[in-house]
Formats: sequence, C-alpha cells, structure tokens
Amino acid sequence: MDATTFLDELQDRVGALIQQTPAADLQKNLKALLQQQFARLELATREEFDTQSKVLARARMRLEELERRVAELEQRRG
Repeated sequence: MDATTFLDELQDRVGALIQQTPAADLQKNLKALLQQQFARLELATREEFDTQSKVLARARMRLEELERRVAELEQRRG
C-alpha cells in the first residue's frame, strides 16, 4: 500500500468516525458559518480571479499595441 492510498483510507475512516459523533454537527455548523462570513467579504474565487487576470493581460497587450500605433501615426504625420 503506497502512502497516498494509506492517507486516503485513513481520511475515509476518520471521516466515517466523525459522522457518527456530535463533531459532524459541529463541522457542518462551522462550515456554514465560514461560508456566510466569506460571502460577506465579497471575495472572488480563484477561478474568477484567474479569468479577470487573463482579461486584464489581454487589455494591457491591446493598449500597448494601440499606443505603438498612435506613436507610429504621429511620426508619419509630424
């Protein structure tokens, strides 16, 4: 049995034990509380952040391209 399989099995067993105790309710309540608090913070998900980073990078490239074109046109004109 490799380490990953062992850890997965251990996690499954501990999870099953927790489900049979009051800790399961505590875990659910804590998770709900954390989700509520994070929602109030209006945080972006990693996926949303990555998407906006890509949009910003494309916009930056386009702006740089337009700045080069304007400079080129100004040189031709002047």
